[in-house]
Amino acid sequence: MADATLEKTLVLFKPDTVQRGLVGEILTRFERVGLKIIGTKMIFPDKDHYYKHYEDIGQMVTRRGEKAFNVTLDMMQTGPVIAMVFEGVEAVALVRKMVGGTEPKSAAPGTIRGDFSHMSFEYADNQLKGIPNLIHASGEPAEAVKEIDHWFSDSELYDYSVLTEKFTR
Repeated sequence: MADATLEKTLVLFKPDTVQRGLVGEILTRFERVGLKIIGTKMIFPDKDHYYKHYEDIGQMVTRRGEKAFNVTLDMMQTGPVIAMVFEGVEAVALVRKMVGGTEPKSAAPGTIRGDFSHMSFEYADNQLKGIPNLIHASGEPAEAVKEIDHWFSDSELYDYSVLTEKFTR
């Protein structure tokens, strides 16, 4: 078994989170488990930026198809997002567990999606709309590295100490 590692992960508070005023409440969950914010910014990316994120890095067309990809790009352009980089022990897996399954309808209670969203893939597909599932979280450590590099420059990431590191590392 591999040793636990300190990791960085990307989290995007999607337009539905920003527009519903849930950023603070959701951010608090990440801070409470001891994740450290090392980068944050509000941004309104263009379609090319999202294309690189969802296809060049995430290969969404391959996984979900062109239709789902286009609907997602349209939904992501409905407002600004807040991009954050968190650091912590096995941060990628921890954040994924906290966020819950991609389909809000199936996300477990207690997860971010399970507590704050409810739509099914079927309903979204029938309505030809993106699924408002609040958060994007890196899927694996290698993907996190690429995503962070896409969303942040090195000068936008900060190294500093926080009190919780005494208890969480």
